Parts: sequence; C-alpha cells; structure tokens
Amino acid sequence: MPSQFFGLNIGASALSAFQTSVNTAANNVANVQTKGYTRQTANLVATDPIRVYTRYGSVGTGVEVTSVTQERNLYYDEKYWQSNSSRGFFEQKLYYVDQVQTIFRDDEESQKGFSSIFSQMFKDLDTLKTQGEVKAVRNQFIHQAQSLCTYFNALSKSLTDIQEDTNEEIKASVDNINSIAEKISVLNKQINNIEVRGGHANELRDQRANLIDELSGIADVETKEFEVTNSNGQNLGGTNYRVYINGQTLVDGNDYRTLKCTSSKYLNNQMDAEGMYAITWEDTGMEFNAKGASANGSLKALFMIRDGNNNENMKGTVSAADLSSITIKIPDTKVNELSLANKGRIMVNNKFYYYDGWTAKVGENGVNSVTFKLAPESQMADQAEADRVKGNYLTTGSSMDAMGIPYYQNQINEFLRNFTQAFNDIEKQGVTLDGDKMGAFFVGISPTGNTFDADSWDAKVQAAKEAGWTTDIELSSDGDDGDSYYQFTATTLAVNSKSFKDSNYFATSTKITQGEAKYDTVEDLLKLQKDVRMFRGDSAETFLETLISDVTVDVNKTTTSSNNYSNLSTAIATQRTSVSGVDEDEEAMNLIKFQNAYNLASKMISVMSEMYDKLINETGVV
Repeated sequence: MPSQFFGLNIGASALSAFQTSVNTAANNVANVQTKGYTRQTANLVATDPIRVYTRYGSVGTGVEVTSVTQERNLYYDEKYWQSNSSRGFFEQKLYYVDQVQTIFRDDEESQKGFSSIFSQMFKDLDTLKTQGEVKAVRNQFIHQAQSLCTYFNALSKSLTDIQEDTNEEIKASVDNINSIAEKISVLNKQINNIEVRGGHANELRDQRANLIDELSGIADVETKEFEVTNSNGQNLGGTNYRVYINGQTLVDGNDYRTLKCTSSKYLNNQMDAEGMYAITWEDTGMEFNAKGASANGSLKALFMIRDGNNNENMKGTVSAADLSSITIKIPDTKVNELSLANKGRIMVNNKFYYYDGWTAKVGENGVNSVTFKLAPESQMADQAEADRVKGNYLTTGSSMDAMGIPYYQNQINEFLRNFTQAFNDIEKQGVTLDGDKMGAFFVGISPTGNTFDADSWDAKVQAAKEAGWTTDIELSSDGDDGDSYYQFTATTLAVNSKSFKDSNYFATSTKITQGEAKYDTVEDLLKLQKDVRMFRGDSAETFLETLISDVTVDVNKTTTSSNNYSNLSTAIATQRTSVSGVDEDEEAMNLIKFQNAYNLASKMISVMSEMYDKLINETGVV
C-alpha cells in the first residue's frame, strides 16, 4: 500500500521529467545552426504502477524519462548518400572537362588556337606560289609551321598538367578517406563505451554521420549497424558499425582499413605522365575498385579524367607465349592510331603482367600482331603458365568508357600523324632551292634529343609494297626498327632544324625549272587543308571542330547531370532535415508545452502540500 505522502513522489517525478524535456528542447534551440545536428527528444513513459489491495488493484507512480534519442531516418540518410555520391562524381568531372574545353578554345582576340594558326600557315604557304624565292616569305611560312608545332606542344603539356593534377588529387582523396576511416573507428569505440552502459551518445553519432556525409561525396557509401550479442543471443548493449566504400569494407567496429597510393613506372597509354598512382589496400595489397561499375563519387571522376580512353585500348587474343614474352593477334590497326605505352601493363586470365617494350608486325592493312617483352618481375614461372595464357583474351593498360586526357591526347596524335605523314610524303617528292632532294619537313624530337623523320620506315614500307607485302615488316616501341610516325606525337612534333638554318631547305616543286610546274609541290600541299580526308572522315581544317564537338557534348551532358543530382541532393537533404532538423517554431511550442506541464506539476505539489498541512497540523487537534 502506498504511503500517505506518495503523491509528492508522483509530483517530483513529473518535475524531473519535464525539466529534462525543457533542457532537451533548449539544447535543440542552442544547436539550431549547428551543421549536422540531429534533433533530440526526451522519451517519457509512465513508471511501473504498484499494487494496492483494493478493488482498483494498482495505482500509477508517475513518469520518467527513459532516454534522450535522435530523430533520424536511415532511409533518408541512405538516399542522401547515394545522391551525394553522384553529385560529387559529376561536379568533380565538370570541373576538369571545363578546363579541357578552355584549353581547346580558339579566340583570335584572346587565345589563338589551332584554327587560327593552321589557317595562317596555309595562307603563308599560298604566298609561296608567287614569291617562292623570297627568303623572308619562306621564313615566314617555316616559322608559322613551327608555331603550329609549338601550339600542339603546349596543348599536350596543358593536358598532361591536368592529368598530373587529377593524379595528385587522387592521392589527397585517399588520404582523406584514411583520415575519415580512422575518425569513424574512434567514434565507434566512444559510442559503444557510452551506450553499453545504457546511455545514448547522440552528439557522437552526429559527428559520425557528418563524416559519412563527407565520405559519400568521395565514394559510394553503405553502412550497417547491428547489435552485439553473446552466444545465447542476449544483447550486450553495444552495436557494431560497418562502413563500405564501393562495396568494400572500410571500417568494422573499432577496426579500420587504409588505402595506399603507389606510384608506378608503367603507363596505361603512350602519352601518360610518369608516376601515375595505383590505389591498393594496405593490409592485402589488392587493388581498390575506384573506377568499376559499382563505384561512384569524386574519386571515380578523377580516374575517368586521368585514365579515360573511351575503351580504345588495345585488345586481342594471345597467339603465343613463352617465359619472357606474350604475343597477341589484333584486328588490323593503322600505325598512326597506336597509343601503346613503351612500358606498360597487360592483363590476361585476370592477372597483370608488366612489359618493358614491344614489337609489332605490320602488314599491308596495318598492325596485325604485337609481342610484349615481359619485365623481369613479370616473367612466367614456367612453361605451364605460358601454355595456360595461350588462346585467352588480353587487354592492355586500362579500359575506361570515358573521354579523359588519354582519349584527347590519342585523338591529337592520330591527326598529327596523318597530317605530317601526308605533308612529308609530298615534300619528299620535291627538291630544295639548291636542287637537293628534300627530306621530312615535320619531324619528331624525343626528350633525349633523338630526331625521327620516318625515312627508314618509309623505305621499309616501300620495299614491302614492291614485294607485294609477302612478309610483314617490324615496328618496335623504341624506334630501333624504323622510326615510324608512331614516334610523332604532340609532345615531340617540330619543324626540321635544316629549314630553320637555311630557308632554301623547303621544297616548293618537284624540280627546279621555269614555268607553271615550278610550284607544283605547293599546290599539292595546299590541298591538305580542305580537300583531303585527314581525321575521322573530314578535312584537316575541321580537326578542332571535331574534337571540340566531343568535349562540348561531354560538358553539356555532365552539366545537366550535375544540376540534376545537385537538385536531387538538395531535395533529399530538405526531406531529411524535416525529420532530423531543428524547427524553431516547433521547439518554441515544445518549450511552452513543457513549461505548462512543469507548472502543473508544481501546482500539484503545492496542492499536496496544503493537504498534508491540513492532515498533520489540523486533523485531530482538540
């Protein structure tokens, strides 16, 4: 049976409960502008009743606060993380494709590009038809031709700079992921230390959720939280919180994994910058899936810009293999379309092999097979392994369905090789003003100073033609077997030094005579501007327009997707805030409600006090 003073206990429980409710509402108001703060609620329940031996059986004992919990909806969190990953991907991609578009811009007033320089070069060439013997006119054309080479040199350097920037940003992103993983693991431990004793670590959970929000912009994120139980299935009070990025475990409770960036001397594409990073797991050494179909976020966008080759990497079937080499058969490919790195990697049977060089067999219709010389660390363990490789599908470098820096570099190289080869073929039929046979006007100059003029390669091709292509000719990555136009790139392109030293060293005709035939070579060269299909089925002068159309379409698509996902993320964030955010008007109403309840509890105690005063001081007094 309850005490005569039991009513005071009921009133005291109400005072305590509503005081906690007021404090919770006050905390919400205090954090109304705190980023990532989740609205908290004091959960009130009636305390256990006590039995009394009367007809009504039991009486209530008051109210208590069982917990102060967050108002958070995991469904909206997951939707936000998904949309934020896509938003991070498209925003990061847009940042870099905008830069690519700026590089290709051709504005005669502020930034002279390909079209302006190319057009002026042919205007100067046209002048040679009537003033071919004038040294100043010849020099003007030669220097304008070198300006074209310099433009492509600078264009390639700018693209390489973007590739290096994305590479460094990849490393920064990996460092950020590792930092976030460590912080989450520490928070997991702190949260469990509090909650295993029956508390609720609301503020720590907010900190963890903010980190997940940040992580979702970098990569695709999933989380799982489940109770920790003993062997009998009893809840031990704590939870295990796991975080997955791109489908792979990053954090598991108090433990976390770290990623490592390793700089490689091997390249995916011919024009790649040195020192591109590969990401691996520190604990297993396995490659991190940063660019697969299940990946997302800004990190994937960085890889697409850095490595995107529009899936145009070489692929073929292994026709032969031994301990130190692998040979593949490929569909006939023109030499000018090659983009193989001199030192790179190949994959067959889901295993990577690294090579130090390659040789290609070239027939009448182009390259038909390539033999890769395996690096010492990648050579076959035995002949049995080599036999297992035969007949399997092989891919070179990295295959990415995106128009990134490698794609644009390869497109530029293909155009330059086609154009310079056509130009040099015409020039080599002519003679200089001194009556000497003309050589290549455009050449490739390697970083080590080697000059490639394709003379020996042209001789090989001519000999093969005369023999009816009865045997294939050989092309090597280092140019030792004939410096083909494969050695001509946007980085190496230049006008031959002889023309700079002596402007007479430029052929305007096939022979030194008087009359109309005097400038026949110039007439043939002028046709290369508009009349010859040079690049992707169109003329040379439309090269920039063709390439700009690629990047413009990519920019427009990326801009649209970026805007869409930005709006989607904002909408989901608004929905999430409607559940977990602090509403000032709502909290003001709560404060009034809890204040009134507190006042009523105080009034109840006051009434009880008067009753007890009457009972104690006035009842039974004579």
